[in-house]
Amino acid sequence: MAGGGAAASALSTPWRSLLQRALDGNAHLKHSTFFQLATVGGGGRPANRTVVFRGFQEQSDKIQINTDARSNKIGEIRNCSFGEICWYFTDTWEQFRISGFIDVIDGSNPEPVKLQLRERAWFGSSVKSRLQYLGPCPGLPIPDDDLIKDAHLDPSAGPVDAFCLLVLDPEKVY
Repeated sequence: MAGGGAAASALSTPWRSLLQRALDGNAHLKHSTFFQLATVGGGGRPANRTVVFRGFQEQSDKIQINTDARSNKIGEIRNCSFGEICWYFTDTWEQFRISGFIDVIDGSNPEPVKLQLRERAWFGSSVKSRLQYLGPCPGLPIPDDDLIKDAHLDPSAGPVDAFCLLVLDPEKVY
């Protein structure tokens, strides 16, 4: 995981070490890196979905999530940047609810440091994971599985337009 180790833990808040312990204790379960992300949807209604933990931002407690820039959550976050995650670890019966502000980092971001974070997140993902950003828009059926299988992605090429990094800056942990 990004940001792990003694240097990062020295900078961390107490909840982060508890979360890291839960991640380590449940690492044998593939779903232990999945959590729910809630945002404010259209008309002020909640919108919730499952996403994958992609590590902590270096030297911080900020949580990274890779997503498709074409997904509904991007517009929701741009309308209201506040969100909350809920993480439940099935083996240890631990739950973490973390709320805070979410930064959307797509290819149009004007800040070079943020674009570097996005690029690091891209190259930190497997080629198989990167291929999903070449498919149709999220939420639409894939008409032909062969479209994804036949898609070619140069493993040394930088992020595609559809790739977006979300960074949740925790404000409150329950």
